Amino acid sequence: MKYRKHLFSLRIGHALRESLKDVPYKATAFYKDLLAGLTVGIIAIPLSMALAIAIGVAPQYGLYTAIIAGFITPFTGGSRYSVSGPTAAFVVILYPIVQQYGLSGLLLASLLSGLILIVMALFRLGRYIQYIPESVTLGFTGGIAVVIAVLQVKGFFGLSITEMPESFVGKVVALAQALPAFSVPTLLVGLSALGVFILWPKLKIAVPAHLPAVVIASLVAAVFNQQGFNVATIGSTFSFTLPDGTLGAGIPSMLPDFQWPWLRTQADESSLVLSWAVAKDLLSAAFAIAMLGAIESLLCAVVLDGMSGKKHSANSELLGQGIGNIITPFFGGITATAAIARSAANYKAGAVSPIAAMCHAVVVLVSLLSLSTILAYIPMAGMSALLIMVAWNMSEAHKIVHLVKKAPASEVLVLMVCLSLTIFFDMVIAISAGIILASLLFMKQVADMTKVKDISGQKKHIHVELPPRWKVFKINGPLFFAAADTVFGELGHLSTSQDGVILYLDGVSILDSGGVAALYKFLGKCRHNNTRVLLADFQFQPLKTLAKAGFAPDGVHCETYSTLADALDDVVSEIAVSKI
Repeated sequence: MKYRKHLFSLRIGHALRESLKDVPYKATAFYKDLLAGLTVGIIAIPLSMALAIAIGVAPQYGLYTAIIAGFITPFTGGSRYSVSGPTAAFVVILYPIVQQYGLSGLLLASLLSGLILIVMALFRLGRYIQYIPESVTLGFTGGIAVVIAVLQVKGFFGLSITEMPESFVGKVVALAQALPAFSVPTLLVGLSALGVFILWPKLKIAVPAHLPAVVIASLVAAVFNQQGFNVATIGSTFSFTLPDGTLGAGIPSMLPDFQWPWLRTQADESSLVLSWAVAKDLLSAAFAIAMLGAIESLLCAVVLDGMSGKKHSANSELLGQGIGNIITPFFGGITATAAIARSAANYKAGAVSPIAAMCHAVVVLVSLLSLSTILAYIPMAGMSALLIMVAWNMSEAHKIVHLVKKAPASEVLVLMVCLSLTIFFDMVIAISAGIILASLLFMKQVADMTKVKDISGQKKHIHVELPPRWKVFKINGPLFFAAADTVFGELGHLSTSQDGVILYLDGVSILDSGGVAALYKFLGKCRHNNTRVLLADFQFQPLKTLAKAGFAPDGVHCETYSTLADALDDVVSEIAVSKI
């Protein structure tokens, strides 16, 4: 159907083509896209650096991601207003990769994830995002938010921890032990940024809170550093080496160069040595990255569809994300996906087409080339405050509270399982377990809906007088593997002392192989008890399933009828003939 075309379409640059086709793209439209790109670019600069730092790489790699993926993905993707770049959701996956394999391992995993995303697009898997329950998404995003917030405690309080434990509990214990030795100046810098983030939106000023928060935190840090206090900044924490061997502080003010992803390293890192064990680990990580990237990108597109009334092409968006994640690592960019907050800001700022997101990438590029010296003064505590706000917004605490209060107990259970597993174990395990648990609980709920009812005495359905020891049973609900054994088991018990039973099946919409097997078992029991079974009023799907299974009533112990009335008339006439 035409209105569902977006669910199956796949082409490069779908969103750009559709937006330019809708209305003639004139100077006024470009001006709107340019302003929206400028707004989102201001947000993306500190956020990209903070997210890079959070996963354990230098801040310029986050900027490279916003530049390369931020331009390529909207150019090739399927969502009109999505803005791609590094996102908070990836922190819990990417941080362990960097700790174990360094930057080169991360870039190679990102490249592999891009290939997986393209395969998903080619197999038209984009539309299946709708089958992930809200309880699962809220659970793992809430868990990610908790992990991100905990990781920011060290930078926010200026704690001295040489090596952070791998486990979540170990991190919490290490932070608690180091907390009494926190740095007052660093904490004040972090609080100044956090305060601006919280209070700025109440002023109703069009400028995003990210800019004033970073500026104020930088000024406060500069004052403390002039007084002799040691407040860590990007310039004092990170360094780089220029091609001529010159050592610089902060962020290099130059374009990212082309280099094989597995050869690019940071200071004190060695090149990645490929082996079967490394390939297996990175492929597993790449699969997790691709799954999360697909979920976040398509959820972002769905949110934007709700805001704008437009329709995204899910498979084209996966294709664009895949292309972006394949190309970006060759220029030092880390994993990218669509960011809901930046994308929503893009639409609210007046974006008309994907050109707005491409303009945002250009804004980040210009800032890298011209403002790298100024960016070096941004304090690390300010970056931590920014990520704490990102974690809070990502958690969607209000939705979690509403779900816990209003949703069925089964959905609350799925939410808590996903949240707990994400925090204490692994996000991939959390999503897998959440989907499996949600599916099992859903199947149980559907199976519980399938009921058997004795309608032998209902004149509405029974227009004749039934012979003695004959019953009519109506089945309502799907007869699939989770329900069929119970239903036919109950029917077998109810039919034990009967000469014959009529099964009225117009309320059975689904019959699967498990239902067919249970039906055969029931018929075998009835044959053993010399009970006739008449099957009446099949819907199309069950009838098709029986035909495919080769079901053939013997005409003695089992017969089929088009309608319940035909079955009743046949029984009455047979009984009447037998009495003559």
